[in-house]
Amino acid sequence: MKIKDSLSLRTVRKKIIMLSKIAGIVLIISYVLSTRLPIEADFSLLLWLCFVILLVLIMDYLMGRFISKPVGQLSQAARKMAQLDFSSPCKIHTNDEFGELSQNLNKMAQNLQHALSQLQAANLQLEKDVEQEKRLLEERKELIDNLSHEMKTPLGIIRAYTEGLQDEPDEQKRQKYSDVIITEVDRMSDLITALLDLSALENGATKLRAELFDFVEFVETVAGRLLIDVPDRYYELQYDLPEHPIYVYTDKDRMEQVLNNLLVNAKQNVRPGGILALSLKENNSSLDFSIFNQGPSISQENLSKIWTKFYRDRNSRHSGSGLGLAIVAQILSMQELPYGVANRPGGVVFYFSVPTVK
Repeated sequence: MKIKDSLSLRTVRKKIIMLSKIAGIVLIISYVLSTRLPIEADFSLLLWLCFVILLVLIMDYLMGRFISKPVGQLSQAARKMAQLDFSSPCKIHTNDEFGELSQNLNKMAQNLQHALSQLQAANLQLEKDVEQEKRLLEERKELIDNLSHEMKTPLGIIRAYTEGLQDEPDEQKRQKYSDVIITEVDRMSDLITALLDLSALENGATKLRAELFDFVEFVETVAGRLLIDVPDRYYELQYDLPEHPIYVYTDKDRMEQVLNNLLVNAKQNVRPGGILALSLKENNSSLDFSIFNQGPSISQENLSKIWTKFYRDRNSRHSGSGLGLAIVAQILSMQELPYGVANRPGGVVFYFSVPTVK
């Protein structure tokens, strides 16, 4: 075993020593043979010099193959790795130190690439977390600013009418002042309730509870309460609903909230004597709901803003909390239902679709 290990060429040092020994032996033998040839001494020396040159070239080739070329490949691979370029692994497959060093370099490159990938993923997640935290801070600030603005007016009215109530001897005016105060308190209560509801939806604190029900009858009931059975109706109501039951599987209470907000919004923005058109059409495997109100259009730049919290269109005839459409968008988004708003000739249409159940 020791003799076999000693003859093994598994190290660069042994290869160099073996080549040197072979070259020395060949050089001596060639010199002896050249001096014993039956030719002139000068020609014999010239022949031996040519053989020496040939031997040097062969040795240079072998040294380049076994030492210089692997060293160059290792150096090039290490240089690319230093530049964080791991696309070209070192391809040395010898059974010596160079082969082992090549394997170690490739393994190190894999580990570095894996570590860099993890670091990049961690940095990306950190950037997302920082961006989310920044967005939450901005939303919190915006919420506080908007809420302060929304509360300022009713609180001012309540204060003014309360002071007037204290000094007013007329009972009718005192009753009027009390009614105004109650109205403003109810307005603030509705605002806070809507805001808390929207916050619960956005944060996932409120879960949807789907159930199977007839959506046509559902729309008829909600629209009848809000649009049809209204004694002081000042608009022309048009509606187009299917005459047969169509079932859907969704959160009934939340969809009632969606219909309430969309129908009330349309009713508030329809011009006096204008058309309010309610439509529910079956389309393959879905129901397409739409509500059109004849009135002022929405500017193109504000169409995308209409679903944001506290947004109010300047052309709107009524001033609400600015949370109704935001709640609509949140509920429909949670169920991945398509929805939108668009300007139509003479007015605005809001719409959404819900899948049907056969």
